Amino acid sequence: MFLGHYVHSLESKGRLAIPAKFRYQLGKKPIVTRGLDGCLFLVPQRTWKKVTDELRTSPLTKQDTREFIRLMAHDAAEVNYDAQGRMLVPQSLRHYANLKNAVVVAGSLDWVEIWDQTTYHQKVSQIERNAAAVAERLSQTRERTT
Repeated sequence: MFLGHYVHSLESKGRLAIPAKFRYQLGKKPIVTRGLDGCLFLVPQRTWKKVTDELRTSPLTKQDTREFIRLMAHDAAEVNYDAQGRMLVPQSLRHYANLKNAVVVAGSLDWVEIWDQTTYHQKVSQIERNAAAVAERLSQTRERTT
């Protein structure tokens, strides 16, 4: 399980240090791709397989399926770590997530999110302002499904 968040600097060549405890859980060749809300997702191969297997079973006649596959797959890349535990973030993904210097690497249970630090803090502030309402909606949804 991926927990906690860390601030690292994105190097000029696009390399980003990934915390050792995340690297261990991510495995040797995780997948980095566009995330939602302006971040990147960094996922272990097993999680990527689970997501893509679910997408493969969705009907291609549905526009939402095709669009989500495009979002997730077109810029996805398998990454490796160098001797210092850094991975190279592809330029297209750095551009998408507006990564420049200070970057937050955050655990999100089954995956890791990579955020521009300013965007991350803005998003967390927004979440904090709406936390009670979100918790209420989630509990109502859960009650309906049980």
